[in-house]
Order: sequence, then C-alpha cells, then structure tokens
Amino acid sequence: MKHRGILKRRLWFAVLPFLLAAAIPLTMSRTAHAECIDPPRPGVDWKRCDFSERDFSNSNLAGAAMRETRFIRSILKGVNFSGVKAHRAKFITADLTGANFDGARITEVDFTKAILVNVSFRNADLRRARLFRANLRGAVLTGAKIRGADLLKADLSGARWVDGETICAEGSEGICR
Repeated sequence: MKHRGILKRRLWFAVLPFLLAAAIPLTMSRTAHAECIDPPRPGVDWKRCDFSERDFSNSNLAGAAMRETRFIRSILKGVNFSGVKAHRAKFITADLTGANFDGARITEVDFTKAILVNVSFRNADLRRARLFRANLRGAVLTGAKIRGADLLKADLSGARWVDGETICAEGSEGICR
C-alpha cells in the first residue's frame, strides 16, 4: 500500500510540469490577440469579426489579420490594408474608394458589388477572389495574382492591368480591353 502512494506522488510530479506547460500558452494566447471591440490599428487581429455597416474611413490596418471578417456595406474609403491577410473576408457592397491593398493576401475574398474606384492592389494575392459587378474604375492591379478570380460584369474602365503597362479601355467589363 505504501508503494502505491509513493508511485502516485511520483506520477503526479512527473505529469504536473506537462500540464502547466500546456495551460500557460492557452491563457497567454487568449490575452495576446485583439478582440473585435479593439480599435482599428496596424497589425490588429480581427479574425472572424463582423464590422458590417461600419465606417472606418482613412484607418490604418496595415498588416492586420482579418480571416473571414465581414465588412458588408461598410465605408472603408482610403483605408490602408497593405500587407493584410484576409482569406475569405467579405466586402460585399462596401465603399473602398482609394483604399490600399498593396502586398495583401486576400484570397477567396468577396468584393461583390464593391466600390473599388482608384484602389491599389499592387502585388496583392487576389486568387479566387469574387469581384462580381465590382467597380474597379482606375484601380491598379500591377503584379497582382488574379488566377481564378471572378471578374464577371466588373467595371475595369481605366484600371491598370496586372502587366503594369496596359490601361483597360472605357467600357471594359469582365476583361481588360
């Protein structure tokens, strides 16, 4: 009987450090990430937040994490989204006039009917993005990755195409002419 008690204590002291090591990163990770109530700032962690119908005009969100974040019908004029990671984010009918997405990883993002007038997408990753009926007049797509992007009925008039040289003709819809 005495040996069982000693074995239990030894086992407990052997397991305790592993339990503590597993618990500490969990508690630290909860406090290290921003929450959806945090104000806009560079590098903010807004994963899976809903900011529909909000106005963040001229905010600096450079390098932010916005996976599956929703900005439906939001006003985002002049926002700096450079270097953001926003996989599957939704900007449906949002006004992003003059926004900057340079170097952003925005794969599978939904820009359906978004106003993207004079937006810069230099070297952005727009693979499989949905730009259905988006207004891309005067947008800059130089160096952007657009493989699999849905540009059906998107207005590309005056946009600078991915090659950096071609300016899309007036009336370019869905394809750059």
